[in-house]
Amino acid sequence: MNKTWKPTTSGILSIISGALGMIFGLIVFGRAHDAIRATRQAGLHLIGLFLFVMGAMAILGGIFALLRKVWGVALAGGICAIFSPGWVLGILSVIFVSISKGEFGKTTAS
Repeated sequence: MNKTWKPTTSGILSIISGALGMIFGLIVFGRAHDAIRATRQAGLHLIGLFLFVMGAMAILGGIFALLRKVWGVALAGGICAIFSPGWVLGILSVIFVSISKGEFGKTTAS
């Protein structure tokens, strides 16, 4: 199978979107200490943690897309990238990794 630009582009977009998510997650988590009410502070902590974890998963999926390994992890990373501030990049990443499924290595033993 020929190697195309799609998995590489998907991986790069997922990594960029994941990095944005992690940065914004840290910012929101850090700003939670400035919140006035305790419930609002807990909510901001959870949002910040969610953005950080989704960003980390998007970066992991982007790495797998660049390596053309485990298609499911690459797709999951693209989906997690949708939850970051760079959601448009996440959508493009999911599209590119979906249409290039055949370029990924086998995930099950035959």
